[in-house]
Amino acid sequence: IADDDFSIQFTPMPETLSQIGEWKSANKLRADYFTLTIFIRLFLPDLFPQYDKAIYLDSDICVPGDISKMYEIDLGDNYLGVINDYSIAGVPDLVRYVEDAIGVDHTRYFNSGILLMNFREMREHHLTERFLDLMARYHFDTIAPDQDYLNAMCKDKVVYLDRVWDSMPCELPEFADPQIIHYNLFDKPWCYDNVKYEKYFWDAARRSNFYDEIVEYKNSYSSEQKEKDKESQMALVMNANKILDEPVTMKTVFESGQEARL
Repeated sequence: IADDDFSIQFTPMPETLSQIGEWKSANKLRADYFTLTIFIRLFLPDLFPQYDKAIYLDSDICVPGDISKMYEIDLGDNYLGVINDYSIAGVPDLVRYVEDAIGVDHTRYFNSGILLMNFREMREHHLTERFLDLMARYHFDTIAPDQDYLNAMCKDKVVYLDRVWDSMPCELPEFADPQIIHYNLFDKPWCYDNVKYEKYFWDAARRSNFYDEIVEYKNSYSSEQKEKDKESQMALVMNANKILDEPVTMKTVFESGQEARL
């Protein structure tokens, strides 16, 4: 698909991605399902060697701002431009998980759904190879698979961006000028009422050709599906607590000097 302003290209993933499928049990997203697609962002620098910089976006987003302003932010020799994952701040068990299993201060633990990526530095320091080696060697159990690996590997080599670039529907009041809205975890306006920032989603939906289908999907989102979401939220916290008791975690491996960060 192409016109004068942009193009969309579909690129097959390399065979190396298939290695991840061997450890599905330790890499579930939201504690309730496994998908290889969350790991694609870790392969992007090598998939696109012609680019030195790029923006990665999850699919559960709206972009009311000018994304080119984000792209212009200077990363220096840092690997990523990131935003703190402040959706965990109000959950003490997840705070403990981040600090005692991943080994990152919870105020510096970032969300991987919106990333400004320094492809040049990531390639130079072999991020993809490092990730695959760590996964094959340790099979870390995680609650946010790609996100936890990036936080552990790239610690202290990231630039923290303004929170408006990853506005999440969490405990914080809504930002007046969100540049990118990320409906992360379970807060999806196409499933639930009264989700923060939902007006931006529905404004975009009404301008699309899929509005009626989206409304139908939301209206048919059953009480059983909502109950499963609640169970998954509880399972997420339970898994975080379980991982804290494991003898081998990202924190123990990196802080013991057994492995070096990027």
